[in-house]
Amino acid sequence: MPSIKEFSNQSAEPPVRGFMHLPSPGNGAGLVLTHGAGGNCESKLLVSVAHAFTEAGYMVLRCNLPFRQQRPFGPPSPANAERDREGLKRAVEIMRQEVSGSLYLGGHSYGGRQASMLVADEPHRVSGLLLLSYPLHPPRRPEQLRTSHWPRLKTSALFVHGARDPFGSLSEFESAMTQLPGQHKLIEIEAAGHELLGKKDGEKFGTTVVSAFQQFFGTSQLAATK
Repeated sequence: MPSIKEFSNQSAEPPVRGFMHLPSPGNGAGLVLTHGAGGNCESKLLVSVAHAFTEAGYMVLRCNLPFRQQRPFGPPSPANAERDREGLKRAVEIMRQEVSGSLYLGGHSYGGRQASMLVADEPHRVSGLLLLSYPLHPPRRPEQLRTSHWPRLKTSALFVHGARDPFGSLSEFESAMTQLPGQHKLIEIEAAGHELLGKKDGEKFGTTVVSAFQQFFGTSQLAATK
């Protein structure tokens, strides 16, 4: 049976804190998963996704970004975004020591955006990205696209997006994705908003994401060595 344990590495800078999901048996692959601007690593969405990936054999580190470690509530500061990316880099380095196969990085909203910015600059870090509700632009401000780094994003990326998400419509995504040089795919979640989950569909959603993830990335990467 998969298990979960609290995780803390104080020797890393920034520190890495969260929960480690351990599969049984494992497939050798791993996923670092983080949260959005208004949440933390204990959100229903992240827990659901982490459970589904662990059931499929992945080791998952579900972690809080540095800004959330500093205060339990409130949004991140743009001035500290680089530190949040450093926190993700440390988490990836820690997971790299734990898995023998492919390593992926994922995040919800703000967390996914920071993950994509990190990997745009350092594509060797991971084998692929899982971007849940990428915040393409602020609500009702479609002219303020958050895609300046996309032309450098060569790493394969799977986007999972709600059809009713105010941070970007599906047609806006399809247009913006022409900037991406790497392989990419957009998965639509019908009737979903920015949080993606309804009240009772956590397990079903997680299974849907894992299935789409495995179809997109294929099984060949799972056997890749470090």
